[in-house]
Amino acid sequence: MTAAPTTRTVRTVLGDIDPAELGVTDSHDHLFIRSRRFPGQELDDPAAAEDVLRAYATTGGRTLVQWTPWGMGRGADALAELSRATGVHIVAATGAHQTAHYAPGHFPAANDDGQDHRPAPYADLAERFVTELATGLPGAPQGVRPGLIKIADDAGPLTAHTRRTMAAAAEAHHATGAPIAVHLEPDGDPHGVLRRLHGRHGVRPDRIVLGHLTRFTDRALHRSLAAEGVFLALDSPSRIGHPADLQAFDVIADLVEAGLADRLLLGADTTTRTARGLGGPARVLTDLAPRLARAFGPELPDRLLVTNPAAAFAVDWRTP
Repeated sequence: MTAAPTTRTVRTVLGDIDPAELGVTDSHDHLFIRSRRFPGQELDDPAAAEDVLRAYATTGGRTLVQWTPWGMGRGADALAELSRATGVHIVAATGAHQTAHYAPGHFPAANDDGQDHRPAPYADLAERFVTELATGLPGAPQGVRPGLIKIADDAGPLTAHTRRTMAAAAEAHHATGAPIAVHLEPDGDPHGVLRRLHGRHGVRPDRIVLGHLTRFTDRALHRSLAAEGVFLALDSPSRIGHPADLQAFDVIADLVEAGLADRLLLGADTTTRTARGLGGPARVLTDLAPRLARAFGPELPDRLLVTNPAAAFAVDWRTP
């Protein structure tokens, strides 16, 4: 029997669209975010977010993927209207970050028995992720649904919190098809993340996006991860002078020369007011993309900003 054809779509805050409609895409950014690690740096102003989107659109931007997860000020009530007002597609996220970003008590302490099962308060995380993906973001107009699951690695050994959020994300992925985006720490273990999500929990590598790869200086690490089939989000160019920003071009060049350009995504990861003042998502298109075009031809920026995001965020959505 011939399998039924699949219709893959990208889930935006205004509904599911054909991946070909994404156009130029900032694959990792934030219009709204708050964290107790960055007091006074919250991105929480809808008018400022609209200015960012209009500037991004003026430079050719068509889609912005916001990785802000549950409990970190996603701006759920504003995203749909911002997309309508500016004409920029917005992909929102469910998921959970490290406990350090949340107020005390947001994730009550749970004993770490070293297992993947999720005792309270983690037992309902997968259900929360699935509910948001299927029915919508709390506080948003009806039907505003996220299009990906955002989680995070740890610096050093995995904590109980991270093991449980990874297990919940994988469960939600299998229920819905949503891709999983992972925040990486400089002292973390990207291959360990892949072993856990893919090897232990059965998430296909091409459904995983690893963020902040420019934080790692080992070119062999980048190549080996890309060769596994995951997408690598090179997402630091809004932080002018940051070491991750300074080596972004060289990381991309090395992966292109290794024949792995089809695994690469670009983003600005604007997480603070200070970073937004340095250029935000528009800078990906006005600085990094032209440099890549001069070095490798216009086809490369088009692949990293258009073709690859259409593959990374397109889903054959399942109804849980």
